[in-house]
Amino acid sequence: MAEPPVELELDGRAVRISSPSKPYFPDMGLNKLQVAEYFLAVGPGILAALKDRPTTMERWPNGVTEASSLVGPKNPDGDAFYAKRTPKGVPDWVQQATITFPSGRTAQAVAPADLATIVWMVNLGTVRFHPWPVRVPEPDLVDQLRIDLDPQPGTDFADAVVAALELRTVLAEAGLTGFAKTSGGRGVHVFAPIEPADFIDARHATIAIGRALARRLPERVTVNWWKEERGERIFVDFNQMARDRLMTSAYSIRPTPAGRVSAPVTWDELDQVSPDDFTLLTMPARFAELGDVWAPFYATDPAPIGTALEWYAADDADGGAEMPYPPEYPKMPGEPPRVQPSKKNPANWE
Repeated sequence: MAEPPVELELDGRAVRISSPSKPYFPDMGLNKLQVAEYFLAVGPGILAALKDRPTTMERWPNGVTEASSLVGPKNPDGDAFYAKRTPKGVPDWVQQATITFPSGRTAQAVAPADLATIVWMVNLGTVRFHPWPVRVPEPDLVDQLRIDLDPQPGTDFADAVVAALELRTVLAEAGLTGFAKTSGGRGVHVFAPIEPADFIDARHATIAIGRALARRLPERVTVNWWKEERGERIFVDFNQMARDRLMTSAYSIRPTPAGRVSAPVTWDELDQVSPDDFTLLTMPARFAELGDVWAPFYATDPAPIGTALEWYAADDADGGAEMPYPPEYPKMPGEPPRVQPSKKNPANWE
């Protein structure tokens, strides 16, 4: 006999959790309903992170175990997947937005307006949310600059923290106010509220800020796109600011058996914490005590990215500031050839 669903009353709606006792993080002893309860425990925080933003769902309908894997070109039999488009059977109260992919094709995506929608997404197996840096009703205008400090082999979270603390100063010199969170892995994400800008300008601003950071910490930080050039440094992944890229939201769960979450932190505590401090089991108590420590982020007035774009223009005058785009992009204006340095030759570069 099938297990009856549990209905949760949220925002005046009955949201169904099917198979509520299905193991979702078995190593932690947590089932599907308990995952939904986690998101309710951090409800104001996850809603602030996702509200009105087109959101890609990372769906793990069979839960998260060591054997779980994402579907991909080299793994067609994976049991988890990204859902960028609104699925069939969406309730009529779920807000949607029209998104445009790099190819120019458009689609409808869920853009949560309330906690009921977020829990509905959790019922579909979503454990990690990837919101676009745009909001309804302007899905082509970026309002958050997002900088991903990605540790390369030989570096770790502590190295990313050093980079993040210096990045805060660089952002301030660009007239921007940065806010930090753990990525849920070894990295650090730094966000800043900005006045609406198009995706290309936002990406160029990120490249310029990343270059400024790398100049200050050349032994620790790099903006080099090609892995063979990065070395044991923190990579500023500027292409996370390109259209249709995936970046974990605050309070999302990293789909590993340990159930770590992406945790907003204050600048004062950043160098005192570890990614292991923030999990499905520990975050609810932290949230109950402190609330959303990113509340000041959402209350901060957006700032223009003009100074960062001036930095970019100065770099461009010195010989070309544009960097390679992600591989799924069409050739972009001013972009250098997508050829890794060790394979450059006159035939593929000039």
